[in-house]
Amino acid sequence: MHRVIIPVDFSETSLNAARYAAQMLAGKDDAVAILYHNYESIDDQDISHNYQESLRQEFLSAGVKSVECEGESGGDLVDNIARLAHTIRATLILMGITGKSTIRQIMFGSNTLKLIDKNLYPVMIIPPDAVYKGINNVAFASDFKNVEYTTPSELICSVLEMFDPKLHIFNVNKDEQNKLSKEIEEQKNILHKMFDNYNTEFYFLTKNDFYGAADQFIDDHNIDMMITIPKHQSNSTSLFKTSHTKRLAYHSHIPILAAHE
Repeated sequence: MHRVIIPVDFSETSLNAARYAAQMLAGKDDAVAILYHNYESIDDQDISHNYQESLRQEFLSAGVKSVECEGESGGDLVDNIARLAHTIRATLILMGITGKSTIRQIMFGSNTLKLIDKNLYPVMIIPPDAVYKGINNVAFASDFKNVEYTTPSELICSVLEMFDPKLHIFNVNKDEQNKLSKEIEEQKNILHKMFDNYNTEFYFLTKNDFYGAADQFIDDHNIDMMITIPKHQSNSTSLFKTSHTKRLAYHSHIPILAAHE
């Protein structure tokens, strides 16, 4: 059973992410949507419950087979969600990247990024303007380095099996000769075996600008979601660090699936 945690603060963006999730999970017999809200005090519990119940009914009306509500008061939002994900062995956490106001944007956005860094389970980031149109083509950005040890293939596959998409694995490198090396070919073969249950294609792009290359790739191949692997904090070249993280997460117009190495 796929358990998908959907944190909501009832801002416009979190509700948009929740509604994206509702369409994504509609009709899936093997998926449970778990609406999570962290309220400020016990006095807010009844209001929180009413909001969650209203959203639960909206999910059911959209065709989601199973919807549960989880709520708790206080504590650290990121720690709370990470603990819940571990307790229920979640397949995925789905979360918006911004909130309703400037303050919300800072709080909700930064918590999404903190969750990616801290949590061991995949996190799907939903842009505020995202509209669900199916997940048929998925791009996976790989550096083709030590993929056997740095690619959490089981976690990624647990998400992909909900959609059975075509998987486009791409690498961006400024060195034209890099794509012809023996090491790259070996890494490609390992990745191919990891994802042998999917229709997989490989692409080697010679560009200086990763983000420009990724944007073009997304448009050229009608990509519905992009997978990235946040590296350990000690890796200074990680895409998911400080400004790189914000640029990729805040400016993408399609969902990003971050699965920690």
